[in-house]
Amino acid sequence: MATQPSDPDHVTERCVDCGGETTHDVRVEIRTESEKEENAEFSREPYRITTCNECGAETATRMNNA
Repeated sequence: MATQPSDPDHVTERCVDCGGETTHDVRVEIRTESEKEENAEFSREPYRITTCNECGAETATRMNNA
């Protein structure tokens, strides 16, 4: 049986808004968490951003839980 190559940009996962397994666009984004200008360069963290291709719901998960 042949296997399908995985596509890291389009992942099937559960969507809380749709209530089912749907394809999602996935990207990693660096976000600044500090409100203060002088500390902004030290407060950047990577986030995994998923967008549901069915309903457009977006979820951001912090990848570095320090």
